[in-house]
Amino acid sequence: MAEKKKEKPRGIAVFYPDSYLDSTYVIDFESLYRQGYRGLIFDIDNTLVPHGAPADDRAMELFSRLKKLGFECCLLSNNQRQRVESFNDRVQVHFIENAHKPSVKNYRRAMQLMGTDESNTVFIGDQLFTDVYGAKRTGIRSILVKPIHPKEEIQIVLKRYLERIVLYFYRRTQKKAGM
Repeated sequence: MAEKKKEKPRGIAVFYPDSYLDSTYVIDFESLYRQGYRGLIFDIDNTLVPHGAPADDRAMELFSRLKKLGFECCLLSNNQRQRVESFNDRVQVHFIENAHKPSVKNYRRAMQLMGTDESNTVFIGDQLFTDVYGAKRTGIRSILVKPIHPKEEIQIVLKRYLERIVLYFYRRTQKKAGM
């Protein structure tokens, strides 16, 4: 089954992802499935497509592949219903809009929709202070991906400066751990 529950991180480590990759589209989902993961929660903007873009062919192919592998998927977005629903029209998975990430409430709701729990669910997103922090608070594995496109809303641009500081320390701890 999936990895055992870890000790809760403290200090700046509450923002450290379990993995940090270049893109959602390079994640080895087959390996995650073999490890016992069955639920995948995704952010949308800059995780799956550029900010505000509709689901493209690459996103549709990804979700088709994930469903064939046996994953349950859920979109978890702080965007309003119209944005999330229009994206989901093309990928057809569970979704929760206006999620108030990093609040744990809707991470738990997503797992309930998918029939999964903390031990077999992974969150994939592009932001430390909402996506990763919420996943950490919920007790689920998190994968941080680099933003797809540099164009972002101003409040996100400002957060990216702080993220760089956290990622600097994250990389140092990874280097020390030999990862």
